[in-house]
Amino acid sequence: MASRTKIGNISLGDLVLRYTSFLMAGSLIGIMAWIGVTMFRSAGESITKFGPGFITNRVWDPVREEFGALTFIYGTLVTSLIALVIAGLIGVGVAIFLNEIAAPKIKVTVSFLVELLAAIPSVVYGLWGIFILAPLLRNHIEPWLGKWFGFLPIFQGTPSGLDMLAGGLILAIMILPTVAAISREVIATVPIAQREAALALGATKWEMIRIAVLPYAKSGILGGIMLGLGRALGETMAVTMVIGNRPDILPSLFSPAYSMASVIANEFTEATYDLYLSALVEIGLILFAITFLLNALARLLVWSVARGPKGGHLH
Repeated sequence: MASRTKIGNISLGDLVLRYTSFLMAGSLIGIMAWIGVTMFRSAGESITKFGPGFITNRVWDPVREEFGALTFIYGTLVTSLIALVIAGLIGVGVAIFLNEIAAPKIKVTVSFLVELLAAIPSVVYGLWGIFILAPLLRNHIEPWLGKWFGFLPIFQGTPSGLDMLAGGLILAIMILPTVAAISREVIATVPIAQREAALALGATKWEMIRIAVLPYAKSGILGGIMLGLGRALGETMAVTMVIGNRPDILPSLFSPAYSMASVIANEFTEATYDLYLSALVEIGLILFAITFLLNALARLLVWSVARGPKGGHLH
């Protein structure tokens, strides 16, 4: 056995590995902090002038140098909520199908197709949204929704196809692979014995899933959905192409709107004076903070499943 260089009771190789790993992990924290501090400094002029009112002000008027982020926050949250509901339901359904129902050959095919969705560039989604989804919404889906559910404020107004509903649907498709993949992995951690116990007690396949699988995996599934939400909040190109880009706060999903990422992408090159640029950076700072908090919470939920069962008991 070759001799090893030691410092104290630790070999030199282990010491190098320890400090190199520590440096790499610490660099990630440093980069995140650097981004946050840099954005905060760049947004300083806007923060100083508008204060907390920047978040609650709905006026965005570069000509009169008055800026508020409320309309963009509203558009971002509404489209993300639409995506969350649709992708959450479909993604969890896909995960249950792949883990509990699908035959091996079908499982491989469906898994490949779901993963393929994540590889499609966002600009391709945007083009598909403009030329396929928007006309479909304008001519068929939105008139149908207005006819049968027009008594609800969210389905009132003139169908346009380029609106919050289109933005939410595009986001739902884009975050579906994230939700489905994480939900599938979490559901796979449910012990086989727990499934067998439910079936042995006379439960049907659906009852076994409802009683033994979903309660155990619910925290991890919720975490996966929130990770998808984190991506939806920051998505730029595809949403910019289909949301309509009008800074209004209207209850109808048929109304054009603006998201935080979209306004930054559209107007950053048009920011001809410092306050205008600072206001755009402050919107980015708000988006950064929201995304960071949501992803942190989602990770905590996923880790709670990894630590052990959180579900209910069989009756």
